[in-house]
Amino acid sequence: MHTGGNFLYLSDTALAELGISPGDIADAIEAALLAKAEGRLHASPKSAILPGGGRYMMSTLAVGDDGFIVVKQVSVCPGNADRELPTINGAIMVLDAETGLLRAVLGANWITAVRTAALSAVAARRLADPASETVAFVGTGVQARSHLMAFADMYPLKRIRIVGRGQANIDRLLRSAREMELEAEVSESAEDALRGADLVVTSVTLDYSLEPFLDAGWLKPGAFAAITDLCIPWHASSLGAFGTVIVDDRTQEAESDRPMLPYEQIAGDLTELVAGTAPPREFARPAAFAFRGIALGDYAAAVLAVRRAEETGVGLHIPS
Repeated sequence: MHTGGNFLYLSDTALAELGISPGDIADAIEAALLAKAEGRLHASPKSAILPGGGRYMMSTLAVGDDGFIVVKQVSVCPGNADRELPTINGAIMVLDAETGLLRAVLGANWITAVRTAALSAVAARRLADPASETVAFVGTGVQARSHLMAFADMYPLKRIRIVGRGQANIDRLLRSAREMELEAEVSESAEDALRGADLVVTSVTLDYSLEPFLDAGWLKPGAFAAITDLCIPWHASSLGAFGTVIVDDRTQEAESDRPMLPYEQIAGDLTELVAGTAPPREFARPAAFAFRGIALGDYAAAVLAVRRAEETGVGLHIPS
């Protein structure tokens, strides 16, 4: 129990230096999902506001029986690219669940990047081909890089294909892949990138004015798609090509003002998948994990980071 006196501050740089692997976070998320299924972790649906100008503001809240409350606020601000600032920024508060006192403040950028890829990893452990060699990325920003790191730890990857707009991000992703000794190329079209790929990651900017340009019919049987961008770039009429679609949380999706896809296409959510109550994966067709991000993911990653920092003495203690 935290009774006050000070709180811990962990910047994104400090968080990145904790040595937490994508697999560590995926394991923590799986444990949190089981805790949720057993009634030991409680999370509210994600809240989101679109105030205009392409901005997207979101927040999450979760509390666990292990003594933590985690609240996250993140904003997507496309105009930051012209300001030479990250387009995604935010902060996380970690509080004591018994006293309500502030225990830690964390930068949100590192947590958001790694927990999103870890959520995909949890789904991919059950939906993707263990022998996957080729991954296609549509969108080349932070999420593409974090997913590359996560999937490189999980699969015998040999090559990546890229479709993106920003040359700096494309170059950075190509460089990261080649440093891993993977073949890396920019595809001439999205169709070229997706056809024959074992794994697909789509992470375009969350902008509903974007005209869809991806067709699930291009994917081979057995392929797995991690869709982090609310299905915005996918033709809605093509999503029926997926044999199995898992979302992060059924309740959150049912209550959303803008569903990612028709609710009847959803085979289950991440809790059901990990608990073993979702229907078996249909390997004759591609599968997808389409998700908005859930409070549980932020909770698992933030609590793991705070515990690791307290064990290793990382971070700045600030009097409260």
